[in-house]
Amino acid sequence: MTTIPGIDPAVPPSGSGCAECDARGGWWLHLRRCAQCGHIGCCDTSPAQHATAHAAATGHPLIRSFEPGETWYWSYPAKEFAETGPPLAPPESHPVDQPVPGPAGRVPANWRSLLN
Repeated sequence: MTTIPGIDPAVPPSGSGCAECDARGGWWLHLRRCAQCGHIGCCDTSPAQHATAHAAATGHPLIRSFEPGETWYWSYPAKEFAETGPPLAPPESHPVDQPVPGPAGRVPANWRSLLN
């Protein structure tokens, strides 16, 4: 197996939602998964942008979409997408029945006006 720096395919995701938003009772639009440590953070369109904050704080260079049916990766250093990459430890997305934006019960009625 070829090793790709910044990707550990054996590490499971940290949960089914953004770790920081869950801890604070917040909400997100889309979820991203750190390909190195499994941290789940919210996307840059989400109000808190925790996935990018995690990458900046840790130096972990790659994220993968944590949305059902999406397999793309993003490289922070190269500032580019890769349509596919190696599979990661399951689950590869949040639960299909988890709403977007989510989670259920925490998304404000004016959520569209709060996006970045």
